[in-house]
Formats: sequence, structure tokens, C-alpha cells
Amino acid sequence: MHREISRRGLLGSLLALPFASGADADWIPLFDGHSLEGWKASENTGSWKVVDGLLAADGPRSHLFHNADFKNFEFKADVMTRPGCNSGIYFHTKFQPTGFPDRGFEVQINNTYVGEGSYRENKKSASLYAIRDVYKILAKDGEWFHIRIAVRGNRAQIHLNDTLLVDYVQPDPPVTPPKFDGRIIDHGVFALQCHNDGSRAFFKNLMVRRLPDDLPNSDPPPVDDVYREILRMHAENYPVVDCHVHLKGGLTIQDALAESRRTGVQYGIAINCGLHFPVSDDAGALKFIDSMKGQPVFVALQGEGREWVKLVSKQTIAKFDYVFTDAMTFTDDDGKRMRIWIKDEVGEIKDKQRFMDTYVNRIVGVLNNEPIDIHANPTFLPDQIAAEYDELWTPERMQRVIEAAKKNNIAIEINNRYRIPSAKFIMEAKKAGVKFSFGTNNSDSKLGRIEYGVQMVKECGLRWQDFFVPGAKM
Repeated sequence: MHREISRRGLLGSLLALPFASGADADWIPLFDGHSLEGWKASENTGSWKVVDGLLAADGPRSHLFHNADFKNFEFKADVMTRPGCNSGIYFHTKFQPTGFPDRGFEVQINNTYVGEGSYRENKKSASLYAIRDVYKILAKDGEWFHIRIAVRGNRAQIHLNDTLLVDYVQPDPPVTPPKFDGRIIDHGVFALQCHNDGSRAFFKNLMVRRLPDDLPNSDPPPVDDVYREILRMHAENYPVVDCHVHLKGGLTIQDALAESRRTGVQYGIAINCGLHFPVSDDAGALKFIDSMKGQPVFVALQGEGREWVKLVSKQTIAKFDYVFTDAMTFTDDDGKRMRIWIKDEVGEIKDKQRFMDTYVNRIVGVLNNEPIDIHANPTFLPDQIAAEYDELWTPERMQRVIEAAKKNNIAIEINNRYRIPSAKFIMEAKKAGVKFSFGTNNSDSKLGRIEYGVQMVKECGLRWQDFFVPGAKM
């Protein structure tokens, strides 16, 4: 199916192409619409065909490599997948006769492929695979979507349907995750992936324009242990998602997206719902959902107080990607309603053991009776007794919360702001098979990098399987 082309053919046009100097630079087609001219398939060559003017992937594993080498470039393609498809677009790679390319980068194409056997693939379309992953489904099977990739110096950017999702700047010297040491911005060819039999993908309008090789580099990011661990978690399939972010303290959605692209931590943006909160009914909740339409974030509802379940309908709750709450607002056995993060509302705690027993009862009641996916701010204690955390959170109290979370399939938040729960609690919850999530609960515009969560992953030996993956509704 593959043959060499003449100097006057497509490849010759590419190699002879002058450097693009601006927006008017010519785009050059990589696919002529009727043949595989300029391409070479690895292993199962029959997995690639031209069907009705489209480049079609369908069959056993194979990669289709183009002949032209690029350093800096702009690339675009239209892609359509069938349900369960796993595909990809490689750049800066080289021909490899078998297996998955071990050089260059893969831009993931996956809307509904879930993995094979016990493996669940969390990386979705437009991920810079194993480097900067996207966890929310942002394109639909059976519909054309547009992918743009650009490399300028040490910077790689990926757009999906004109939305910038990845803006990766390579450190100096380059830092790569374990088992992915070929992920270095350098130069190479493009390749398309047919991942497995049943992964049906179609490509059209594959276009490229060459940019000058001597484009300046962007300022490289500082690299520390947190950077390395987040990179490792991407590569090892952890859902690197901060599920507890609020737009407050002047933080806009644009600010949050820029910070997400910088750190590699995707966000779930939550609205507070409760008495005297920004949202207190269906209309307010639906307005928030509408305000987030088209944004590449998970959209969440945080229930406040115990009244929130009566303020919004089940139908509205179901429209959020996930829902979470905490037990930091409750009424004690004497009828006193308190928000335990406000010291004056709690007042003097004369009997610490009684307070803890009541508090644990309220937590268990929340986990048993409220329609949530995540228990946020777990094991929080008011200032009056916070210094006695280890003594007051006895094994028996921890087990009651853990058992209720497991029974109701509720994840436990590893909270960055308060650095809770303790490693001891996390280890016991892990033994019980409870899932976890990362959450900041920012009080201002500063979001951090889920540092406490990163620490607990390493210290407690948490695996990607131990984490809750937010539902990705379209």
C-alpha cells in the first residue's frame, strides 16, 4: 500500500516548504484523500485504509508514520471516533516496525475507551499522554472534532475544538516520567495510532505548516519533588484532579484554567449550595452549570449544612459531574447549630469526648443519608481541640467513618488546605477499599499543587486504582 513519492509529490512539497513567517503561511496537506502516499504502516498494515476520502483506522495494533521530519510546526486534523475507540496522534517520533512508539509524544484520542482487563484508561482526548493528561470527556464519538498541535521551541500546545487544553513547557534539562524517557521535545515525524482491533477512528484535513527551527524557548518551569511526583502520577494513570476548587478571592475561570495548564492539575469547579449561600435552589444551580458550559473543567456542587438536600431536586443534582459535602455544619444534641470552622460559633468545648461522639454521629449520618460522591474536609476539628487530633480521632471513631464511606461508595477527600485526614486514617481507609480524591478547598485565589495529596500518595502507597474518577457528562 505504501510507495515512495517523487520530489514533485507531497513529500517533496513538504521538505521544500519554506519556513512559515506569519498567519498567512501556507498549510500543506499530509493526506491526499485517496491514497496512503507519504505514509508507512507498522506491523498490521491492513489496519489502515482510505474509505470515502477518509483515512480510516480499524484492526489490530498498527501505527501509520509520515515521512516528513519536523521540529517546530503547527498541525491540525479533524477526527471522528466510534464508541470504545482508542487512538492517538504522535509527533516528534520515528518509524518503529512493531509496538508502541517509544520516542516523541502522543496526543490521546479517546472519548469512551475504558481499558482492557483490570486497567481503566483515565486519559481522554487531547491529553499529552503521560505528561499533561485531560480527564474529562470533551468530544463525542460519532461527531467530528478538531485537534490542533503546535510546537514552538520548548513549548507544546494542544487545542481541542479551538479550546486550549495543554500548554506544556519542557524543563531545562528535560524531565520525563518513568518508562517514558522518550518524551522529549526535539524533532521527528508524525504518526497515527490504531491501538487495537475495535478502535475505529477516521481522520481528514490533516494539515501542517513548518515553523522556523530557531524559535526562542519559553522560560522553563522550576522542577522540584512535587513537579516530579505529579508527572509520575500522570504517567501512571492517576486522575490528577483537584475536585474542590472555588472561584473566589478574585479567581476567575480563566485564571483557574491558566493555573491548571501550568501545574498539570485539572480542576473541578464547585458552587456552594445551602441556606444563605450563592446557590439555594434549582434555578441557581442550573445557572451555575450553564455558566460553566464549554469550559474544560468538571462541574461540582458542594452541599452546605444539612438543609441543602431539600433545596435542590434530584434531577438538578444529577446534572453535576459529582457532588460533595462535609459535616462541618451540624446541630448538636442540645439543639445548637454550629459551623465548626468558626471558633466563636463552637464556643467552649467542655466535654471533648461527648463533642467527638456527636460529631462522628453526624458524619456517619451525612454519609448514610445524603446523595454525595465525596466526603470533603474529613476529620476536620475546630481550633479548640485541633491540637489533640491524634488522641480524639481514635481507631474506633475512624472505623465508623470509614465503614460508612465504604458502605455508601463515597470517596474521602485528601484535603490540601487543612492537610487532613492523617496518614493513619488514609491507610485504614485504603485497607477497607475506600476511594480517595484530591481537594484544595481554597479560601482565596491561591490553589497550590495538591502538595498534601502528593505527599500522601507516596507515604501511604496509594495507587491509581484507589482514586475516585469524576463522572464526565456532556
